[in-house]
Amino acid sequence: MRKLFFILFIAFTTSTFITAQNIQTPSEFLGYEIGTQFSRHHQVVDYFKAVAEAVPNQVKLEQYGTTYERRPLYLAYVSSEANMRNLETIRENNLKNTGLLEGTPSSTDVAIVWLSYNVHGNEASSTEASMLTLYKLLTQRKDLLENTVVIIDPCINPDGRDRYVNWYNETASQPYDIDQQASEHKEPWPGGRPNHYLFDLNRDWAWATQVETQQRLQVYNKWMPHIHVDFHEQGPNEPYYFAPAAEPFHEIISDWQRNFQTQIGQNHAKYFDAEGWLFFTRERFDLFYPSYGDTYPTYMGAIGMTYEQGGHGMAGLGILNDEGEVLTLVDRLTHHTVTGLSTVEIASKNAKQLNTEFAKFFDNSNLKYKSYVVKGNADKLNSLKDLLNKHEITFENASGSKVSGYNYASGQQSSMNVNKDAVVVHTNQPKGKMVKVLFEPNAKLADSLTYDITAWSVPYAYGLDAIASTSKVSSSEMFEPKALKILYEAYGYVSKWNSIDDAQFLADLLKHDFKVRFTEKPFSSNNSNFESGSLIITRGDNKHIEDFVGMLNTIAQKHKRSLTQINSGFSQTTPDIGSPDIKLINKQKVAILSGEGTSSLSYGAIWHFFEQQLHYPLTSINTDDFSRTNLSKYNVLIMPNGYYGSVLNDDNMKKLKDWVRAGGKVIAIDGALRSFAGKDGFSLKYKESEKTPDENNLIPYAEREREYTNNLITGAIFKTKVDNTHPMAFGYDDNYFTLKLGSSAYSLLDGGYNVAHLDNTKVYSGFAGKDALSQLNNTLVFGEERMGSGSFIYFVDNTMFRSFWENGKLLLVNSVFFVNNNAYEL
Repeated sequence: MRKLFFILFIAFTTSTFITAQNIQTPSEFLGYEIGTQFSRHHQVVDYFKAVAEAVPNQVKLEQYGTTYERRPLYLAYVSSEANMRNLETIRENNLKNTGLLEGTPSSTDVAIVWLSYNVHGNEASSTEASMLTLYKLLTQRKDLLENTVVIIDPCINPDGRDRYVNWYNETASQPYDIDQQASEHKEPWPGGRPNHYLFDLNRDWAWATQVETQQRLQVYNKWMPHIHVDFHEQGPNEPYYFAPAAEPFHEIISDWQRNFQTQIGQNHAKYFDAEGWLFFTRERFDLFYPSYGDTYPTYMGAIGMTYEQGGHGMAGLGILNDEGEVLTLVDRLTHHTVTGLSTVEIASKNAKQLNTEFAKFFDNSNLKYKSYVVKGNADKLNSLKDLLNKHEITFENASGSKVSGYNYASGQQSSMNVNKDAVVVHTNQPKGKMVKVLFEPNAKLADSLTYDITAWSVPYAYGLDAIASTSKVSSSEMFEPKALKILYEAYGYVSKWNSIDDAQFLADLLKHDFKVRFTEKPFSSNNSNFESGSLIITRGDNKHIEDFVGMLNTIAQKHKRSLTQINSGFSQTTPDIGSPDIKLINKQKVAILSGEGTSSLSYGAIWHFFEQQLHYPLTSINTDDFSRTNLSKYNVLIMPNGYYGSVLNDDNMKKLKDWVRAGGKVIAIDGALRSFAGKDGFSLKYKESEKTPDENNLIPYAEREREYTNNLITGAIFKTKVDNTHPMAFGYDDNYFTLKLGSSAYSLLDGGYNVAHLDNTKVYSGFAGKDALSQLNNTLVFGEERMGSGSFIYFVDNTMFRSFWENGKLLLVNSVFFVNNNAYEL
């Protein structure tokens, strides 16, 4: 017996030795000690390829996507030889365990752990750690792979990472300079944190606006891991953070998820204590906002966690922190490697229970609301369906005529009439808890101190009427829409104006040199009624287009637009087509400010919108070049959220005003309004606080942070009163639900148009402090102020925030094409 044991032991150790011999360490492969240089993305990919080639029976490398800048996105599946042979069976068993795949699983004793690295490009230590973690799993910790499948995404954000790494490699001193003031610790705008379009990918999981997210979710939904870790970095003076998370926890998070986070944290602490490394838990990083790499997986049943290493883009290869310690890249990647391996270890020890408790999460019988019913504009419903499809959440059409429950529009219990076009989303499906999170009218908030916004409910975001019902609503499978009618020769054609789909149609027409009009007043023609903002394309305006009707048909079919033919310019009710109230839309030349002073996130959201949604040209002007820019080449200048004090000096402000007086339009968003509020020549003014400055002086130090929340609005939803006769609000009702991201308050314009304002301070969803609320009544939300022949257009609330508030985007398009349409055309 002892002889047999000895033979088996020798065979095992020989196998391990051979495997270790076949796999190069990251340092051997890269040609430098890992952590002494930043590796470019292609080097990391090459290392993973080399390991997969060395041990193909234990590593499977899969390209799951491509970034906007054409860099590949890879996943590595790592496990024992036996598990790798049965990888597809393990995946299917897991989905059967959740109910996402029909059938009874043959076995559920393998833990699935997904490790995601470098979602923020300049938090670059984690991608280095991914290589070392892969190596150690296959050489030193092979035992953990016997009952664990580890999925490694070495770099979620290659575009951002290479932006940072390339900058650092060309900037840093040799040897590196640890002085915090050295240039290698001062990353320039926009930094490596975001992706190509300057989106924060760690806040895009739920909204899936970016290709990296969309492609990742397709694979994530195929696997539905039991544990998901997002590796991050924070400031260089912070110690390591790991689970358990801070309050507030969303109410759907199970006791098991909470408790197992604690077990994981205790396992990490064992290793950190042994080395004397500092760490903290249960602070700052909560589990509430659904679009993070820790919360989204949590709401999909996993143990979702963020790990935060001190460092960030400021740290470089090494930095002297405020405590007098030199923090190196080697330190940072080592810590991430330890927590990664520790996570796999605790999963391996609890594989069976992980599977059992994971299955329990998908029992949704105790959810309060059984169905969410939404109705409204067909394009907006389709946009919502697209979002649900990205998350593989099922939905149907309503089959009844009336539903009752919580009415989102009124904020109270009532009924709503529906027809077969209404969409019903039930919670008795496997992803019912995610349905609750996305649709719930007002998420229960256990603590007002949160890391992010506290409201996001998709019916408000998509501009749809909705009912949340405590009983299951009758529904039927989705039906196919009717085919669009073919256009025939007529005097002209009218298209509605209600959605971004309509705006895309307009942009395409302008790109193909169609002349398009819009009406500033409702009218009737050919026994049809048309609202303000409706697009009008006449044969007479477009004689220059060969095969006018055929080309219009092609573009209308492409955008699925149903046009109404009119047979005469003489309307049944005025205005007639030739009226001054029906204006030709200028082919606007639009510019946007970028660079220092602007918020890269705000700029990126607008840039992405114009290129990827509206498909309309946008010229970016760097703020450093503003004084030398010939503004007369543009009709519209967009100023994203930012701080423009150093840009708009006296000379540049005069230049901007002169351009506007000559017919230009400035669209100022969020913080950009500070450049004009209270300034000479502007009626835009801050609303003064009624609270005296010394009222907080006697609040104890320990209570100051919590007391300060009375002054905050952390992403709350309000109903605004809208003047929808103003061109900025064409396509909207007389009410609009706005997502307010901060407590800045501006008085109603004396000398301008108050297009949308708050006439009450009822909070429909999210948190708003009492002192902040006291300032909001009768304040501006959207407005226009004329100056000479041009306009300043004010967006107090940023409708482009993270590109998920779909119902606000048409306000920006209206501002570009409709507002003050007398502005000159180039």
